[in-house]
Amino acid sequence: MALLQPKLNLKVAQRQVLTPGLMQMVSVLALNKLELKEMIDAEMVENPVLEEIDETVPMLDEVAARLERKERDERLEVMDHGAAEPAPAPKDSFNEIDFGSYFQDYLDPGFRTQPEYEDSDKPSFENFLSQPTTLSDHLAWQLGSLTLDPQLEQAAEFVIGNLDGDGYLAVSVEELALAFSRFPELELEQEAALDLVRRGIDLVQHLDPAGVGTRDLRECLMIQVAAQQREFAQVYSRQEIENAEDPHGAMRAEADARLDERRRSMEVAALIVDRYLHLLMKRDVKDLARVAQVTVEEAHAGVEFIRTLDPRPGRLYNREQTRLIEPDVVFTKRGGEWVVSMNEEDVPSLRLSQRYRRMLVAEGTDKEVKEYVKERFRSAMQLMRNIAQRKSTILRTCDVIVRRQQDFLEQGIEALRPMMIKEVAEEIGVHPSTVSRAVANKYAHTPQGVIELRFFFSEGSNGPEGADTPLLVLKRKVRKLIEDEDSRHPLTDDQLAAMLQAQGIQLTRRTVAKYREDMNIPSTHQRRRRDA
Repeated sequence: MALLQPKLNLKVAQRQVLTPGLMQMVSVLALNKLELKEMIDAEMVENPVLEEIDETVPMLDEVAARLERKERDERLEVMDHGAAEPAPAPKDSFNEIDFGSYFQDYLDPGFRTQPEYEDSDKPSFENFLSQPTTLSDHLAWQLGSLTLDPQLEQAAEFVIGNLDGDGYLAVSVEELALAFSRFPELELEQEAALDLVRRGIDLVQHLDPAGVGTRDLRECLMIQVAAQQREFAQVYSRQEIENAEDPHGAMRAEADARLDERRRSMEVAALIVDRYLHLLMKRDVKDLARVAQVTVEEAHAGVEFIRTLDPRPGRLYNREQTRLIEPDVVFTKRGGEWVVSMNEEDVPSLRLSQRYRRMLVAEGTDKEVKEYVKERFRSAMQLMRNIAQRKSTILRTCDVIVRRQQDFLEQGIEALRPMMIKEVAEEIGVHPSTVSRAVANKYAHTPQGVIELRFFFSEGSNGPEGADTPLLVLKRKVRKLIEDEDSRHPLTDDQLAAMLQAQGIQLTRRTVAKYREDMNIPSTHQRRRRDA
């Protein structure tokens, strides 16, 4: 039996390691203007040697330096002339008046600014800020209007806290019950926690909007259909009473027919959602009617009713906020030439603090303080170099973009030329990943509007004359041909490819189909059936 013995082995290997400075350079390059401003503000708070340059206001160091020079000059002048100390100026009786007590004793309190008035409790400014109502807020508001057992209310709040952005329950009931049973103030067993969570889910599902708190699409739609049926039953009974009092039989019969048709469409919709939801995706009403054993008209009415339901009920309250965009660069034409300039408005300009620099050379400074200041200086200089490198890389990249896309800037999207990130990287002498980070989430102000820099990069297709057409323009041409087609006889992918080839663009049928699917355009058969 062989025994295991320890051994030492030497192995030579090469690997790429990113230093902290290089990692910061990569992260700074990927930031847009707003993100860079936030990062600089955070660094200025953490690093005391960084100062913002304000051209309109003199820095404290500059003021102190000027005062120090002035005092030194005055002392030298006194020493040179041997002048005596200047006599103190005579006291002015006007300055000895206590104006503070005068105003406090003899003026109306409404015109005083006493400390007790300034320090009084005032409502926070945050109370005046508008904040959109979220789904959790809306559900919690409804929950608060009900009289519930404390444990059940806490279980419902726990369920609400686990809903995703669409209003669905993101975890299983068992996982919820396990987490809920671990609350120290409840001390519940697993079975009791499971019962409370199930009751809490049922309670949330009866809140507005209908469909929240469900586990899947089928359950979400079924709850919405059931809610509509309950509401319809109330309207139906009220309409029956009104029809019974109507002396005109024809009008009563017409109203009854409309109500019966509406009720039947709900029944068919409930049947489709409950059993044949997978067939609904095919959009074949005839096949759906055959499997569900209903008429084509009833199946069509049921599908139209399903279209009125909301598969994502939580989106009504969890809408995405509008993202603020500020261009990082500006493309302008000056004297017949296109010029690229950085949009650095509101971005702080940094400099190193003179006061901390004097601490490094001062003899009385503690050694640990000097080491800390040196480390802060190294970090600040690295940040300033990375910011300058970011600016240089973005400007060089945009210079190539402007030079290659002059026709687009002057004529519009039809003149856009294909351009690859690899080509730009080779021209400015950097890695393609550097160019990719330089254009990520950044926008340019152009005569054609505010455009994302990645918009300028697109693959192309060569025509017979060698003219390149970018991918974006190709997709627009395919969409335009489909929009102009005869709805009774939609174009096939082969016909679209032939029409593009007649325009000098060589595309295969498979490529045309891929572009059409990327734009979520239905196939020829689906477009014909939809129009029918």
